[in-house]
Amino acid sequence: MREQGTAPALRSVRVPVADAPVVDVVLPVYNEERTLESGVRRLHGYLTDDFPFSWRITIVDNASTDDTWSIAERLARELPWVRASHLDRKGRGFALRSAWSASDADVVAYMDVDLSTELGALLPLVAPLVSGHSDVAIGSRLAPGSHVARHPKREVISRSYNLILRAVLATRVRDAQCGFKAVRSSVAQRILPAIEDNGWFFDTELLLLAERNGLRIHEVPVDWVDDTDSRVHVVSTAVGDLKGTARLAVRFAMGRGRVDLGPVARAPLANDFGRRFVSFSLIGAASTAVSLAIFLSTHGLIGPIGANVVAVTATFVANAWANARYTERRSRPRWALSFAFFAGSVVSTSAALALVDAVTTSLAAQVAVLVATWSSAAVARFVAIGGRR
Repeated sequence: MREQGTAPALRSVRVPVADAPVVDVVLPVYNEERTLESGVRRLHGYLTDDFPFSWRITIVDNASTDDTWSIAERLARELPWVRASHLDRKGRGFALRSAWSASDADVVAYMDVDLSTELGALLPLVAPLVSGHSDVAIGSRLAPGSHVARHPKREVISRSYNLILRAVLATRVRDAQCGFKAVRSSVAQRILPAIEDNGWFFDTELLLLAERNGLRIHEVPVDWVDDTDSRVHVVSTAVGDLKGTARLAVRFAMGRGRVDLGPVARAPLANDFGRRFVSFSLIGAASTAVSLAIFLSTHGLIGPIGANVVAVTATFVANAWANARYTERRSRPRWALSFAFFAGSVVSTSAALALVDAVTTSLAAQVAVLVATWSSAAVARFVAIGGRR
């Protein structure tokens, strides 16, 4: 479990208005003496000249051992609407947790101080949150329309990691680790206590918890140029991310991960029958086609009843997973319910085949019985899913 940290005292200078800013942009830094000043001044210039909402820049120093903190202090004194805080422990997640928890802005965001992301993406990132349309917004280097310049090793690791997330946790997020994110503060206050990680996996855990709890995630394609002097240790970060993924997979498999969102929760649709019906039908048609192919290729070897058992079993896991993800919009299948209908389908189709076999050995009759019984089981399952969403 994570250590609970108290929000640090934040140094503020020259507040532009009496009210809190709309957007608080947090820059977590560790030993960034070479890039901190140029990054902050560039960001400050963009926000001053081109950003339509009131704003603040918050520099959070993660126990740097170089001159990062002294530079941050000086920038907070010199530049309006810039403040700085110092933490005595490392961890990007800890820095974001501390700054976001203490912020009085409507929207809290963060970006890497090297400004790898082109700043023109900041407004598209936060606008859906300011309007209330979305709850979380992320930059994506893997979304259509993004332009990325990075080392092949980092590209391979990033794509592999996100494929693992999609396969293991059924997330629809394309790029979980891009250092360019924003959250509505009311949402952040609810979801931050549920995040256990205080390091690099913090981003992924935030997104997966948000997705699991029905929050709307807005994805923005970005122009990204990798910083060749990054403080990120790729191997250790990748290992930590894989451990975090395994931890969340176990957590979700045990039915945990629900957050009491209170008034910021999104009300479910009163009726999304059309979407669920079409999704269920397409998955069912694909499963039926595969099962029939397996039945036709094996019934001559092991008989119609044995071939039916093999055919239904072969598609069981994939069918359950696909319906959980696309029909029910769940991160994992309801295995007890799925297995009950799997067993019922095997028993009913085997019994029907036995009756047909007593009358005729016609393959066409066997196929017709299979399609009819599989369809009946599918209808019963859809009714059960619809009644227990």
